[in-house]
Amino acid sequence: MSQVNQDVFASPIVAAAQQSERAGFLRRVYLHLAGAIGLFILIEGLIFTMVPQAQLMRLTAAMIQGYMWVVVLLAFMAVGWFAENMARNAHSLSTQYLGLGLYVLAEAVIFIPLLVLAQVYGAAEGENLILEAAVITGLAFVGLTASVLMTGADFRWVRTGLIAATWIGLIVVFAGAIFGFTIGLLGIGLFIALACGWILYNTSEIMHGYYTHQYVAAALALFASVALLFWYVLQFVMASRD
Repeated sequence: MSQVNQDVFASPIVAAAQQSERAGFLRRVYLHLAGAIGLFILIEGLIFTMVPQAQLMRLTAAMIQGYMWVVVLLAFMAVGWFAENMARNAHSLSTQYLGLGLYVLAEAVIFIPLLVLAQVYGAAEGENLILEAAVITGLAFVGLTASVLMTGADFRWVRTGLIAATWIGLIVVFAGAIFGFTIGLLGIGLFIALACGWILYNTSEIMHGYYTHQYVAAALALFASVALLFWYVLQFVMASRD
């Protein structure tokens, strides 16, 4: 076994690591999270710059039409599960980065319809709804993360409830795509609360459930939570204008 793999297997759980090692882990996690968000913005910027709006509108219509949206969501879930496993279970750092990059790319693709609709709707209202939702998401994430890291509170006990609520939410989303109904402002608000719960859980989990070499996987988990929150905050901002 190589010296690199020996060091990987010997790395401690973050909560049991020395303070300097724990601080270094957290610094790497949030730097990688910032990098993932930056990559997401870069990909979306390239797509919206290089692809004509008419083509983006056609793509949006094709992706969200009835059963096709269910197919898109299932494909995203499969790719996301694969990418998360690559990042968390791989001992090769390059494989972990590949998992993170794949997940960011999958998020960028599935966000296209929502961003197209938000851009068009925002232009009609004379507002930048995407920027507004991004600011709200960022402030919420900072507040939730700080509440965990500064107090040391452990929110891992909410995992079972979050998983149950997520599956219920997926069923509602799939049913809405198939039968053509929307969840309304109240439903979107509940999904925002769910996303906030995942942020609290994942922030606790990176301290108690990850080893110090798994900073890429921890960044991916946080990025997934942030993306979920942004997805529903943007929908809420759009729906609140009606």
